[in-house]
Amino acid sequence: MKHFKQKLVVLLMVLPFIFSSCTKDDVPAPTVVNSKVYDLGADGTSGVTGTATIIEKSDATLSIELELKNTVAGGLHPAHIHLNTAAEGGDIALTLKSVDGATGKSTTTFKALDNGSAITYQALLDFDGYINVHLSADKLSTLVAQGDIGQNDLTGVSKVYPLGSVAVPAISGTATFYKRVNGEALAVVQLQNTPAGGSHPGHIHANTAAQGGGIAFSFKPVNGDTGLSVTNVAKLDNGTAFGYDQVLAYNGYINFHLSATALATLVAQGDIGQNELTGKKVSYVLAQKDVAGINGAVEFAERVNQTTLVTIKLVGTPAGGSHPAHIHENNVATSGNIIAGLNPVNGNTGISKTQVATLVGGAAVTYTQFLTRAAYVNVHLSDANMATIVAQGNIGSSLGTATGETKTYTVTNSGSSSYVFNGEGLTNASNPNFTFKRGGTYTFNVSTPGHPFYLNTVQGTGTANAFSSGVTNNGAVSGSVKIVVPANAPNTLYYNCEFHGLMTGVITITN
Repeated sequence: MKHFKQKLVVLLMVLPFIFSSCTKDDVPAPTVVNSKVYDLGADGTSGVTGTATIIEKSDATLSIELELKNTVAGGLHPAHIHLNTAAEGGDIALTLKSVDGATGKSTTTFKALDNGSAITYQALLDFDGYINVHLSADKLSTLVAQGDIGQNDLTGVSKVYPLGSVAVPAISGTATFYKRVNGEALAVVQLQNTPAGGSHPGHIHANTAAQGGGIAFSFKPVNGDTGLSVTNVAKLDNGTAFGYDQVLAYNGYINFHLSATALATLVAQGDIGQNELTGKKVSYVLAQKDVAGINGAVEFAERVNQTTLVTIKLVGTPAGGSHPAHIHENNVATSGNIIAGLNPVNGNTGISKTQVATLVGGAAVTYTQFLTRAAYVNVHLSDANMATIVAQGNIGSSLGTATGETKTYTVTNSGSSSYVFNGEGLTNASNPNFTFKRGGTYTFNVSTPGHPFYLNTVQGTGTANAFSSGVTNNGAVSGSVKIVVPANAPNTLYYNCEFHGLMTGVITITN
């Protein structure tokens, strides 16, 4: 009995430990339920980059793991989550554990912000904030890494607009808009060759640069030392919502100025949104007329919204002059009424830029319609001397009507090795190259049995790449093959035999 009691006492003493041990073993360690990684970019020339990972665990705790590259052993880098975007700046919302320079890492576990407000994983994904990592506790103004988080995170979608030089030829650059998760935009303007110590105000204006317009949105000034401006884009200066999608559709342009006290001096400029140029353009010759030495070209460039930027560039214009310019219907030989007014050519620069969306009378006109319209351009000496035309040229379908050159060639063949050309200064020339002008008319009188003569867009045999615009009787072996070079012809064409690859030459198309 005595031994039984002793065993019972021992058993009772051991049982709590057994059950305690079982209880601890039965409680699983918290596991990761969700996580989201944000990039941290280097600030300035720090060279420090990395990531911030927000983690939700099964025990409802949150943690943020910072992992940086290129930190230095012995360093200790304070870090915080701030309110707003990095471009705007804002107060500290959550203090994170400092990053150990030796490992580049820190882990902070929390359930609430610094002010005691509880926060969830989903709330962090929607948070209007950013992360700063500082050089040290006594150098908080020096950042080594930074990145937007939550709704301010960048989606990877972006749009770049070129900013051309204006008053200072060396200064040019780009304005890049990055789309945020919340639909807002991060605008990063980068200019080259800005003067050290300068500060260059910038704005989005209404309308095209050729028209001019009021300020709609103000950027942070470009720092002359870095050439950089970083601005959050969420609303216009008047409070109207203005995010990434609105930027891409906006009827506007960007100006950057020399300084706050020299706003009239532009250093960079570019159209944006619907006014962006598509890259499609055609140039027409403006020949000398009544004043010796003045000539040039007029360029029609297509915008995203299908309207046209018309740019006249003349050489030989007198300093201080102002030369009225217009687009007329018909051609220079028959003349016609004005269908569109153009901004006067500045005698100092020889340049005029005009936005053209409608004709006289209000009818809409597109870039494509100009290419097929019978018209011509006149540039006059002055408002007081409109009868004196300093430069003139046909455009659109009027090319070749009066000013385009005309040339005729006789074409035979030397077996299947070459075409042989005569005429217009050529004598028995084998497979010569040519330079033709837009608006010019060129006739090939061919007698090449068994060797169809084709004008093609690609050098090679076959008929798949035949050029048809303005061409008659392409592929003939007898008779005339003619081309009236259209305004939208490519810069290079080729003549080829349908069957023999050696019978070919290059035709360079110019204005």
